[in-house]
Amino acid sequence: MSVSDDRPSTWTFLTHHARVLIEIARDPEVRLRDIAASIGITERSVQSIVRDLYEADFLTRERVGRRNRYNLNLDQHFRYPTEAGLPIRPLIDMFTGHDLPMRTTD
Repeated sequence: MSVSDDRPSTWTFLTHHARVLIEIARDPEVRLRDIAASIGITERSVQSIVRDLYEADFLTRERVGRRNRYNLNLDQHFRYPTEAGLPIRPLIDMFTGHDLPMRTTD
């Protein structure tokens, strides 16, 4: 066994861009510093990701007082060629839907 085999793997399925989108979907008025703390990256990284998402038309920004309110374009399609025909809405719905209270059926 090598030294690297003793450490747990740190990879994840979602990119930081996806995680930022999900945090904004959960709270459109979220502060960038709160996103950074939530997903474990720097505020500067979050700023860069939000700029990327804005420039690619995944979100818009609206100034409300001293803060920003973000609106997601859920009909925008994924960028990677194998998913390019699919909108981001199902991904966002999947990850924000688990935040809702569980419904019970009688």
